Parts: sequence; C-alpha cells; structure tokens
Amino acid sequence: MPVASESHACVKVDWADLDLYRFFAFVLSSPLAERFNTLAQPALKDSLAGLWRQLRCTGDFPDFAWFKSYEEYEATYIALFDVGIPEPPVPLFESAYDKTRPAQEIALENTWFYDALGLKWDSRCAVPDYLITQLEFLAAVHYTLENAQDSATRRSLGKLEADFLSRHMLNWALAAGSKLNGVSGSAFGPLMILLTAFLQNRRDEVSTAGESRLYEYYDPGVSSVARPVQLEVRKR
Repeated sequence: MPVASESHACVKVDWADLDLYRFFAFVLSSPLAERFNTLAQPALKDSLAGLWRQLRCTGDFPDFAWFKSYEEYEATYIALFDVGIPEPPVPLFESAYDKTRPAQEIALENTWFYDALGLKWDSRCAVPDYLITQLEFLAAVHYTLENAQDSATRRSLGKLEADFLSRHMLNWALAAGSKLNGVSGSAFGPLMILLTAFLQNRRDEVSTAGESRLYEYYDPGVSSVARPVQLEVRKR
C-alpha cells in the first residue's frame, strides 16, 4: 500500500528541460503507483509553486496537499473523473463541454489534426477528444517543431499547434478547471490551473499572424521527423 511520506527522494524539477505537455499528461492520467509516488515527493510542492510563478498564474500558489495514501488518490480520481450519472462530476472529454457541435463532429476534427502529423488511432476503442490523447498529440507536435530543420516547416507546425490549442484544448480545459475547483478542494485543482495557464501561454507563444487553415498542415516533410508516439486511448 503506497503511502505518502517524507521518505521520498527530494528532487527539484527543472521545468526548462521538461516537456510540460507530457508532464501534465502523466500527472492527470489514470491512477498508477508511479504517479502517486512522483507527486508525493516533498520537493514537488516548491517546484509547482515555482511553475505557478513562471506561468504568471493569478494569486498565490494554493496549498498543495497531496493524498496521504494511494487508495485515497485513486478513489478521488475515479469519483471526480471516471464515475457519475449521466457523466462524472468533471469529465475529461472535450465533447462534454462543447455543446455547440455534435460529439461526432468534435471527434472527427480531432482526428484530422492527428492525421496531419501522421498519427493513427484505433477507431474501435480510441476517444479522440480525451484530455490525455490531446496532450500526447501536442507533445508530438512540440517535439517535431523543436526538431524541424527549416523555417517553413516550423511555421506550419506552429500554426498547427496554435490552432489545436485554440479550437480544442482551450475550448474546454478552462471550463473543466472551473468545474473541478467548484466541486473539489483536492490536489487535482492546482494541477488543472497550472495546465490551463500553460496552455494559454503556449498558445500565445506559437500563434502567428493570419488565419490558420488545416490544409496547410499536410506537409509530407513534417511527419518524417516526428518521433513515433502512441496516443493514449480511452473508452467512454
């Protein structure tokens, strides 16, 4: 039975060397002992407070009290994000928040973005608008952009990332964060605030002048430099 204690190694996080898309995909994914132990490290609270300041979040960093046991962590995660009628208290799916379009249309547009980078998903079980799937996609875009060899490819990838952030991630993550902080005072609240602040900062960083168009992203040279990525899939 994993229990949070002072015995965990105190390791400071160097945020400059960490892909925050992957970090948030890791800490907000379904419960695992590895995730529990990572977030139970005593030094992580100070590191997250530093990230809070770096991202210019509003106000002071809230008290980040991690769960005392794995069982408490797992039960809280399931109660918030996985179980509920007709849906969990805080669904981690875009279509649960965007009611202006059919869920099938939202899912299809997500897959168009994934296809632009040559990423495939299993239509028998994948949910394209799941938070972790979207974060893993953005991590792949970021990695590809960082390793692109020419300015034209970098511009195209920047448009892809900015457009996906605006049309999808920021279309619902802010609402999910507000809902989470309204129903729970758990440690997941500060993590979601940090995630949305990072998404907004990143969108502003990669945004370019002019209106993006999805067809611009279909560059045969783009996917050839991408690291293979397995998108996480999730059943509703």
